[in-house]
Amino acid sequence: MSLTNNTLATAPPTVHARAVITWIAIFPLVTLGFFAIAPFATDWNPILREFVLSVFVVPLAVYIVVPQLVRLYGKIRTTRR
Repeated sequence: MSLTNNTLATAPPTVHARAVITWIAIFPLVTLGFFAIAPFATDWNPILREFVLSVFVVPLAVYIVVPQLVRLYGKIRTTRR
């Protein structure tokens, strides 16, 4: 079975590419989130801090940042082929 250029362009990212894309999305969001909540959450239980941070970071990453990075990855892939 041969793949056309169009099929290659629309193929989803590999599991390795998705892992890198996810890390690129999550790391800055978590870092910024820690700095954002640090002034008022220093006395909080660490589990509560992580919970509050994840309530904001996970939806932001899943619905906004990761899809944008996947689109960017697709554009880069199509221009390289």
